[in-house]
Amino acid sequence: MADTLRRLTHTSPFSVLQDKLESWHRDYHVISCDNNLNRCCELIELTTKVQGQLFTILNHTAAEGGHYAGVDTLKTRLLPWLGTCFSMARPVVSDDTSLQLIQDSVEKDRRIRELSASLDSDIQRKDNELCSTRLQLDSMRAELVDTQQELDVTKRESATTLLATEEEILQLKADLRSAHEQVESYQRKMATFIDYERQIRLLKDEVSYLSTDKTVLQERLVRSRSPSPMRSESPTRARLTNSSRYARLISRFNDLHAVERLEAQVILRRHIDDVEMVQKVIFIAVVESFKTAKLAYRQFKLRVRKTLSPHFGLEHLEDAAVDYIVRNLDLYDIQASINDVINAMNVNPRISFPPEVDFFLISTLIREMCRVAFAMQTLDPPLDFSFASDGELYNDRKYRRSYDSELTAPLVMYHVWPSLLEGDAVVVKGEAVTRRGAVWSRSRSTSPVRSRSLSPTRSLAFLKKRSLSPGRLRASHL
Repeated sequence: MADTLRRLTHTSPFSVLQDKLESWHRDYHVISCDNNLNRCCELIELTTKVQGQLFTILNHTAAEGGHYAGVDTLKTRLLPWLGTCFSMARPVVSDDTSLQLIQDSVEKDRRIRELSASLDSDIQRKDNELCSTRLQLDSMRAELVDTQQELDVTKRESATTLLATEEEILQLKADLRSAHEQVESYQRKMATFIDYERQIRLLKDEVSYLSTDKTVLQERLVRSRSPSPMRSESPTRARLTNSSRYARLISRFNDLHAVERLEAQVILRRHIDDVEMVQKVIFIAVVESFKTAKLAYRQFKLRVRKTLSPHFGLEHLEDAAVDYIVRNLDLYDIQASINDVINAMNVNPRISFPPEVDFFLISTLIREMCRVAFAMQTLDPPLDFSFASDGELYNDRKYRRSYDSELTAPLVMYHVWPSLLEGDAVVVKGEAVTRRGAVWSRSRSTSPVRSRSLSPTRSLAFLKKRSLSPGRLRASHL
């Protein structure tokens, strides 16, 4: 008995039974019904083996105790348990209930057969579909093989034409480079042609001036040889050339708007992204150049009058001074005017852009505008700019709208180019930008002046200002 109990203890059947129960519990809802039944039967078999070993131990223990040892325990515990386990309980159901259960069972069997038949038909249909899909797959595989073969043939054929295609591409690239070079050559020739035309126009103007001078000199020569004591006063060169100089200056002013202005705009756009600010800078530069040139003309004229006053009477002094200026426009200190213009722009409150951008970038436009404005003051009557202010009412007589303007806006947002006046008559229209939202202004802005920090090149330029001395007005120029 002791050996049997020891073997039962060493095998630990109840631990194995517990592990199998826990494993079955974890997998109960995952595995199928057959697997669950197999697990249950396995546990019953294991329990039966353990019970068999326990009954063997019980038998040996009762035999060792003799005929009367353990009788009470067997009567009170074993026999009642055996009677409970092997007793069959009688079903407590009525005949009607039994009949209903039979009908339900028959109905369930019928449904099961129908479901089984339906399932069989579905399986058959799926099998047919699977066979059809396999046939289609085989067909597609065959087509894929054919396509692959065709692709290989195409690759071999295209490989032979690829070299020719690359040669054509290289030839086209060479042709394109040649075309670009020709275009650049034509552009250079066109620029040279435009320059030649401008030089021709200037030479024609000079020829007309020289012709006029020749006529004046011939008239003076004839009058000087005439014996008549009474000679009429001859007109000065300024009066004789007034109409031709007027036409030339108007044409040059239009060229400044069409050429130099756009060149200055391209230069500033390399440093400033705001197109509106670039156009404002150019407009302010043009206006300041005109103002500075007018002031320089008045100062220059005063020095000329002072120099010529000992040689002419008061009635002829004005004409003589203007005639002298017309003959000696090269004495105009244009570099000093350029410095004054840049100095005025540095403190202009309407300009706001990086201080490292130097106004000398547009010195060409400033120089040409100063030269044209100075010459315009020698005309009779002189030409001038119209007053311009941001936010003023748009005047179609003085300005034309820019391409990006709002055609229905009544106020001027800012000006692009000034209008040129002869007295009160508009000679050349300016250009303005009109947009809704512009603030109406009836007078000039009185905002405080904001100075900008000067770059080293700008500071050096201010030291190069020159002033005209009366000594430069030589008698040989009269």
